[in-house]
Amino acid sequence: MEYMKNTGRFRHESLQDQDTIKSLLKAITSGIGEGKITLEDKNASLVMEPSGLLRIKIKASIDDDRNTLGIRISWQGEKDITKDKTLKVIGR
Repeated sequence: MEYMKNTGRFRHESLQDQDTIKSLLKAITSGIGEGKITLEDKNASLVMEPSGLLRIKIKASIDDDRNTLGIRISWQGEKDITKDKTLKVIGR
C-alpha cells in the first residue's frame, strides 16, 4: 500500500457517473450520522469527526451548458447559530 499524506486538508476532483456520485454522497451522509468520515485517494487521506450543530451551505447555478451544485458542511464549537431556517431539497 502506498503512503498517503495526512496534512489536515483533502482535495479530490474527478469525473464520475451518477451512480458513483450517489454512492459517495450516501457514504458521506452515513459518516455524518456515525460521527466519522474517512476520505482517501492515492495522494492523501483525512479523517473527520462531525458532531454538534453542523452548518450547511448549498449553492447552485445553471450557466449555458455548465451546471454546478456545491454543498459545504462545516462544524465547530459555534453557539450562536440560527437553526430554524427552512430548507427544502427535492431529489427526483
